Amino acid sequence: MSQSRMCALLVVSLLSAALPAQAASLPQIKTSGVLRLATEGNYPPFNFYKNKTLSGFEVELGNALARQMGLKPVWTTVVFESLLLGLSRNRYDLVIASHGITPERLKAVDFSAPHYCSGGVLVARPGGPRTLTDLRGKVVTMGVNTTYLGYVQKLPGIAGVKTFSTTNDQLNAVLNNRADAMVLDRFNAIDASKVLPGKLQLGDIVFPERIGMAMDKNSPELVGAVNKALATLMADGTYAKLSVKYFGQDVRCPKS
Repeated sequence: MSQSRMCALLVVSLLSAALPAQAASLPQIKTSGVLRLATEGNYPPFNFYKNKTLSGFEVELGNALARQMGLKPVWTTVVFESLLLGLSRNRYDLVIASHGITPERLKAVDFSAPHYCSGGVLVARPGGPRTLTDLRGKVVTMGVNTTYLGYVQKLPGIAGVKTFSTTNDQLNAVLNNRADAMVLDRFNAIDASKVLPGKLQLGDIVFPERIGMAMDKNSPELVGAVNKALATLMADGTYAKLSVKYFGQDVRCPKS
């Protein structure tokens, strides 16, 4: 969401300045028998509600991770910009909500190994901008506190940036001529183009990104356990099955 996403410096500062509750240790989590997971719940096909049931690639992956760790998954949904703040206050153990792994975020949280790789593509009305060069003199709409927002704000020559809190609001701004384009996670963009056939044009990938699951800075044992479980799911076919189900392809990061 996600677009794939970024904590603004203000949010990072708040995370650092707050007096966080002590994060649950891995032994405490195992004793409880529960893995507390959090996501946005408004970012299809990664995390969203379907008939009042929390669904999506990241939700199913989170459930599989919990089971692999011998734990029961218990979910919380929170607006994207508050997810990492809630993590710092020990409201949950693991956030899986399409957070891009960035130096700014790494100051506040630790990340798992990437659970998928993506990139931001230009989305516009048919005949609109397809490349970064096409964006000169254009208005771009972006999500609040996303990695793509920070990237787009630095692009030379754009006429301006309008921010909205949800992907739907950003898409509506493009469709209703209140913005010329947006930068959206490529898988989310593909999904949107299927829902709105003929109304959206997908352009170039302008920003590659590795996506990870966030945990408290003081939880190295949990990070290790999550990475071990993720590696098992990638090796035993579980990950590939979920990936093909939602995207028609394997979306794990290529080996460097």
